[in-house]
Amino acid sequence: MVQRRYGLVGCGSRARMYVGAMTGAHAADAALVALGDTNPGRAQFHRDAAVAAGAQAPRLFHPDELERVIADERLDRVVVTSPDHTHADLVSRSLLAGADVVVEKPLATDADGARRIVEAVRSSGRSVVMTFNYRYSPRNTALKRVVASGAIGTVTSVHFEWVLDTVHGADYFRRWHRRKENSGGLLVHKASHHFDLVNWWIDDEPRRVFASGGLRFYGPKNAAARGLGPRPARGTGGDATDPFQLDLRRDELLEQLYLANEEHDGYVRDQDVFSGEIDIEDNLSLVVDYAGGPSMSYSLNAHAPWEGYTVAVNGTAGRAELTVVERGAVSARAGIDPSAVPEARDEAAARPVSERLLVQEHWGTAREVPIENGEGGHGGGDVKLLRDVFVGPGEDPLGTQADYTDGVRAVAVGIAGNASLASGQPVAVEQLGLWGRG
Repeated sequence: MVQRRYGLVGCGSRARMYVGAMTGAHAADAALVALGDTNPGRAQFHRDAAVAAGAQAPRLFHPDELERVIADERLDRVVVTSPDHTHADLVSRSLLAGADVVVEKPLATDADGARRIVEAVRSSGRSVVMTFNYRYSPRNTALKRVVASGAIGTVTSVHFEWVLDTVHGADYFRRWHRRKENSGGLLVHKASHHFDLVNWWIDDEPRRVFASGGLRFYGPKNAAARGLGPRPARGTGGDATDPFQLDLRRDELLEQLYLANEEHDGYVRDQDVFSGEIDIEDNLSLVVDYAGGPSMSYSLNAHAPWEGYTVAVNGTAGRAELTVVERGAVSARAGIDPSAVPEARDEAAARPVSERLLVQEHWGTAREVPIENGEGGHGGGDVKLLRDVFVGPGEDPLGTQADYTDGVRAVAVGIAGNASLASGQPVAVEQLGLWGRG
C-alpha cells in the first residue's frame, strides 16, 4: 500500500471530514503534510485536530504559497475545500504545479473558472476527483440502478424538487454564499449536486437551460414586507427567541472555528439573513433540455418548513419515483446547529424522516425497491466516497466516482441558469464555451 502525501487548502468546517479521514480510517493511505488557509486560526484548528488524532503536525501555509509547498513537501495530491470562487484558481494552480486534485463541489462558479480548470488538466496531464457525495447515498444509487436496468425504458423526462428548511436553507444567507460572486448562487453552490445526480442517473448531458427565480423570503425587502422590524447585523449576542439568529456561542465547533478566529480576517459567520448584502435567489425553477432528448423540470426552495426532495424519472416503459424526507420539521429554538440533519426516524410524526423508491411499469402495479443503508453520513455514502478518494475505486459498474468532466457538466446547468436569469432567455450550454479551446 502506497501512502500518498496530501495538502489541504480551505480550513472551514468542510475540511473536518478529510482531516478526520487522513488521520483516522485512511491514515495508512494518506499522510496529511500541509494545511493552507488565508485565516491562520482556522488552519491551526485543524492542525490541532490532526495532532490530537496522533498524526504528525502538518505544515501551515497561506494559499499564495501553494506551488512552493507542493514542491517542498512533494505533495501527490491537494484537497480543495475552500470557498467556491477560489476553486478555479487553486485547482488549476495545483495541477500545473504537479499535483493531482480532490475538490469539493462545485468545480467552479463561472464559465471562465471552468475553462481554466479544463485547460490546466489538459496541459498538466494530472487528474481531478470531484467529491459528489450524493452519488454514494444508497437511495440515489438505487435509483441509478433502476434507470440503468432499463426497467422504465428510455428516459423521456425528469421532475426534481428540492426543499431546504429554515435552518439549513437559511444558513446559506448568513455566510459567504449569500453573494453570487462568492458562490455562484444556489444554482451553482447547492444545485450542482442535484444536476450531477440527474446527469448521472440518466447518463446524459445538458444542452439548454431556461431559469426563473428570485429573492422572495430572505433579504431586507421581504423582512419589511412581513413586518419583522429592525434587524441586528449578526446573531451572536442577539435575541435568543429569534429562530433566524444564530448565536455561534451555542455551538462549540462554530465558536472555536469561526468566532474565535474573526480577528484574523474579519469573516462573520452569523450574519443576518435579512440584511441588504444578499444578492442570491431563494426560489428557483428551471427547465433543462438534454442532448439525448429528455427534459427536466427542477425547483429549489430555501425556506421550507421541512427538508428533502422528490424526483420522478419518466420513461417509455414506466416511471420511478424517489421521495426523501431528511428532516420533517425544524424547531424555532435559536442556536440550532445549522448543519445537523437528525437520522432518527420519528414514527409518530406526520412527516417522519424517510426514504422510498417506487417503480411502476406500464400496465403494472407499483413495487417498492429496497434501499440498503450503511453506517455513517448519507446512509453510509460518505464512507464509500472516502474510500474511493483515498484508496481508489474498486469495481464500479455504475460509474459512481466523478472527475472534472462530471464537474463541468454539473456546473454547466447552474452557470447557464444564472445567464438565463440575467437575460430572461433560454441559454444554450454550448455558447458558454466551458470546454475551452478544444
